[in-house]
Amino acid sequence: MASSSSSAAHSRISTLQNHLSPLEANNKLRSLVKISPEVSEAISNGGAVVALESTIISHGMPYPQNLQTAKEVESIVRENGAVPATIAILNGVPCIGLNEEELERLASLGKSVQKTAGRDIAHVVARRGNGATTVSATLFFASMVGIKVFVTGGIGGVHRHANHTMDISSDLTALGRTPIAVISAGVKSILDIPKTLEYLETQEVYVAAYKSDEFPAFFTEKSGCKAPSRVDSPEDCARVIDANMKLNRQAGILFSVPIPKQHSAAGNLIESATQRALTEAREQSITGSAETPFLLARVNELTAGTSLAANIALVKNNALIGSQIAVALSQLM
Repeated sequence: MASSSSSAAHSRISTLQNHLSPLEANNKLRSLVKISPEVSEAISNGGAVVALESTIISHGMPYPQNLQTAKEVESIVRENGAVPATIAILNGVPCIGLNEEELERLASLGKSVQKTAGRDIAHVVARRGNGATTVSATLFFASMVGIKVFVTGGIGGVHRHANHTMDISSDLTALGRTPIAVISAGVKSILDIPKTLEYLETQEVYVAAYKSDEFPAFFTEKSGCKAPSRVDSPEDCARVIDANMKLNRQAGILFSVPIPKQHSAAGNLIESATQRALTEAREQSITGSAETPFLLARVNELTAGTSLAANIALVKNNALIGSQIAVALSQLM
């Protein structure tokens, strides 16, 4: 049953039909989301806040491993001086920062929760559904409430064979129009990394590798692609974000953090499994939003869980670096 906060939020949706000034419209938009007290206080006080997506919880791994991982990632953020803001839509209400009960619910519902990209937000809210946010949807909500740092595993990108399918993730266009810094392990290795980098350049997204001259490939430290730029500390990253804000640039930033060395050794095994999974996806005509979950699940099967363990390790590492960046940014503001 929808909570009273759900009903209250929905009763205000009609206010957006009025003719409002940009400032009034932004305030009305913020009234439609539920911000946890912890996140709200940190934002109001200029504290360090890190946005986290929820698709990795619902679609990235089975229960209860997904719940345990989500809690561990949030703990890493807190231990490093920032406030975690996991984002999801529950009973049609966008929630910025989930409590334990909400995390448990999202994790236990698993894949029955709609995987929600930016284009799906209005639909999920209108039908009062449950939605796990992808990178593009998380960027939208984080930007709405003023969060400047967002940690994820890997962003979407240009799919292999996109010259035939035109399958290009909305993550890339969302990054091109949302001035938020995304910390990831590059793009998922199931994608076409060179074409993804070209598309990010077209979208005017600043891309830098963290303590590396080479762009990482999610499960491995190296992709064979030179990184457009390099940063070597959280302070370096914070200064870039700060300058981007002061210049009022509307494009986002991608800081790509290589997977920790101890978890990158299985890269060749995972790449071989990826190639097999891609072939199977084409043979089964699995495309669009269904393709990435299928590929990740199939690669995990083919590698006997090695890819999932590596995925969890890189997300935790990204949370560590992202939290340090958020803290450094808060000290500049």
